[in-house]
Amino acid sequence: MKAPASTFSKAPVKFRMPTADNLVPIRLDIEIDGQRFKDAFTWNPSDPDSEVAVFAKRTVKDLKLPPAFITQIASSIQSQLAEFRSFEGQDMYTGEKIVPIKLDLRVNHTLIKDQFLWDLNNFESDPEEFARTFCRDLGIEDPEVGPAVAFAIREQLFEVATQSVASARESRLSKKGRRGFEYVPASKAGGAVLDLVKLFGHKSSVVRKRKEWEVYEPIVDHLSNEEVDALEAREERNFRFNPNRSLLRAVLFRLPLLHILILRCKKSDGIITF
Repeated sequence: MKAPASTFSKAPVKFRMPTADNLVPIRLDIEIDGQRFKDAFTWNPSDPDSEVAVFAKRTVKDLKLPPAFITQIASSIQSQLAEFRSFEGQDMYTGEKIVPIKLDLRVNHTLIKDQFLWDLNNFESDPEEFARTFCRDLGIEDPEVGPAVAFAIREQLFEVATQSVASARESRLSKKGRRGFEYVPASKAGGAVLDLVKLFGHKSSVVRKRKEWEVYEPIVDHLSNEEVDALEAREERNFRFNPNRSLLRAVLFRLPLLHILILRCKKSDGIITF
């Protein structure tokens, strides 16, 4: 795959999701009087707050939930929007950052495990387009899988973006000698962040070593009804024995797919392609 040219800079940018659409990942997991409601979707932070109450009322009406859910749904959405907006206007570092994205999720009867690398500096990337291509390439027919994959990516990108805000803040506080908290570019940090531009240039085929092929190969499994029932029962037990009953975030984490720099290899000459 040919990587698109990107402009890498060590200077901070103002906080936003590192994707073409600046959308907030919203996750709901609410239980009232033994009835539980779960959902995950994205929300435009520029939409008026009045839309939250309208959405909550419409959801409760469409799903025939008890009226008490309206307040809880609206409150949860507003809380997550407030968290996102609290970062707006703050600096964050994105240059030279290639971050790992991990998928480990079950959607209905489909179990998916995968990992790949994502260019945090590319603000034209599109998780939804990637998810559609992912499902098409792997022959996944369940229409609910694509949105779940895109949401998992957006959750992780949001987590990384908030961490980048903290890095920028610590850098400002430590410019005069406190190198322990100084912002370190990916080319020096090592670990989970890679500087691919210095290795391969802005436009280059990315080559992986043969020993790493299996690491970047997606796994898709189709579960039987019995396996799904067992997993759901386990998830319900874990939920009920969770003392906090709080929102659990998975730390797993719109333009053409070519605008996304991802490392996944197909077993053909060791060259990363799609």
